[in-house]
Amino acid sequence: MSWIWLRVLLAVGLALMGGLLGYLLGSGQRWALLGALVGVVGGMLVFIVRDIWRGHQVLRWLSGAIGSEPPRMGGFWGEMATRVERALRSRERSADVERDRLAQFLSAIEASPNGVLLLDASEQIEWSNALAADHLGLDRHRDLRQRVTNLVRAPAFVTMLQTRAFEQPVQIPQPGGAGLLSVIVRPYGEGQRLVLTQDITERERADAMRRDFVANVSHEIRTPLTVVAGFVETLTNLPLSEVERKRVLALMAQQTQRMQSLVGDLLTLARLEGSPRPPSDAWLPLTRLGSAVEMDARGLSAGRHRLSFDWGDEVELAGNEAELLSAVTNLVSNAVRYTPEAGQIDVRWRQRPEGTGEISVRDTGPGIAAEHLPRLTERFYRVDGSRSRDTGGTGLGLAIVKHVVQRHGGEMLIESTPGQGSCFTLVLPAMRVRLQPTGVAIHS
Repeated sequence: MSWIWLRVLLAVGLALMGGLLGYLLGSGQRWALLGALVGVVGGMLVFIVRDIWRGHQVLRWLSGAIGSEPPRMGGFWGEMATRVERALRSRERSADVERDRLAQFLSAIEASPNGVLLLDASEQIEWSNALAADHLGLDRHRDLRQRVTNLVRAPAFVTMLQTRAFEQPVQIPQPGGAGLLSVIVRPYGEGQRLVLTQDITERERADAMRRDFVANVSHEIRTPLTVVAGFVETLTNLPLSEVERKRVLALMAQQTQRMQSLVGDLLTLARLEGSPRPPSDAWLPLTRLGSAVEMDARGLSAGRHRLSFDWGDEVELAGNEAELLSAVTNLVSNAVRYTPEAGQIDVRWRQRPEGTGEISVRDTGPGIAAEHLPRLTERFYRVDGSRSRDTGGTGLGLAIVKHVVQRHGGEMLIESTPGQGSCFTLVLPAMRVRLQPTGVAIHS
């Protein structure tokens, strides 16, 4: 508070100096007291004018750019300018901290896997992250302050806002029907709304596939069980000749084998989906894999087809031997089952220029129409269901092949022309293909 006493002392000092000067000047003219009085008033006027000028400088600084330097002076106005500057700097620092916090908060919302939309009490858009704008077909800048129901007109969403039924999420289609959204609305603040959107297209597709899978498994198992149950009842209640009994038992064995194959394929799929990725440093000779495939194919064909195998040079593959054998065997077995007698089946290895490798299985079977090709690897999908069951297929073979090749970082290509045959190709990445090191023996 020293500036207060200095201010008082300055005012008193100027008044005394003015009074003394007026007294001295007036004493020669015999109006010393009047001169003293005029001097005091003059001194006070000097103090007031000086004070007003300093105050004007401070006010001009406050009216201008706050970031500029304040006027440097002592006394009351200098102290005021210093304190105001300090307060402004403190406020700026606090504002910077809050801006940083807001920026971090908004960055976190931008990184959220959900779309976030903020609505005011009039249901106008206050803010939106990029994902919510993409989900709802909005322009996050142009559509600010627009009423959301004028832009998002899905009946379920509009009804939710109108009835304030925010307890359960609603599902609405994405603009253009590209997918399905789950929308949750939560009230906050003074009548404001927080809208959360989530793309559930894949989840709904997976749920639908799961339901179809359970239904298909139930159907596939129920059919042979019904047949076996019927044969058991026949054996129990009807007197059969030895020939009839053997025929019934053979059919029961066939249906039992079918169920065993189905359960085996289901277990294989479950193991593939739940096991870690195959190692990339466990190398196996391709010829050893090919020998096992060739043996199975010749046994299944029993001389009814013309089979040709070419496993190329001394090549090694990195991965799980049992999985790769299962994938190639499935393709070759399908070719044998669906190719008519005397048909041609060619199994070939080829290394591409970029280092990737491919195993192709080409047949001269009936071929597959183009509309079926995208769905061939779906579980239980059959081009001709009755014919597939006659050949002993479970409808899971190509799904197993797809899982195996994807787990090894590759892909499966399918080419087919009705009446001319099909070609199934497994493409493996370059990191899983190499020439066999010199001097390494192959153990079959």
